[in-house]
Amino acid sequence: MLGRLIGRLVHTADFERVLATPTRSRSAHFAVHHVGSGPFAPVWRARPAGAPELSTDPAPISDPPVDDLPGPPIGHWLGSVIPKRHARRSVTRNLLKRQIRSVMANHAPQLPPGLWLVRLRAPFAPKQFPSAASPALRAAAHAELEQLFTRALG
Repeated sequence: MLGRLIGRLVHTADFERVLATPTRSRSAHFAVHHVGSGPFAPVWRARPAGAPELSTDPAPISDPPVDDLPGPPIGHWLGSVIPKRHARRSVTRNLLKRQIRSVMANHAPQLPPGLWLVRLRAPFAPKQFPSAASPALRAAAHAELEQLFTRALG
């Protein structure tokens, strides 16, 4: 059900467009950016007429795949940026991404549609959270993200 409510940002152009906007809300560790439009439609290009054929390309050119048709609907699209310099272990990065998706799913009905991006701005203190995926880190990240998205509503 989550996949139907919230799409995922995957194209670099969408990430760059959202990061170019000022932060909508920020906390000690996270920042939220928002753009009130949908993602760019994927670009599908047919081989131009007269282009040299590849020796390994016997397939004829057909219509674009259905998934690549232009005009994605405007809904909620979420991306996250968790740099390795702030979260060295993949376990920690994955934990933070799961928390971001969970909190976004809880707040999606109240948030305006568009592209949403959550960025980790600063690392969590390793002395306070020595384990890469401790329950304490999970709870702290969840609480901070809840406050962040509540402030982003206004």
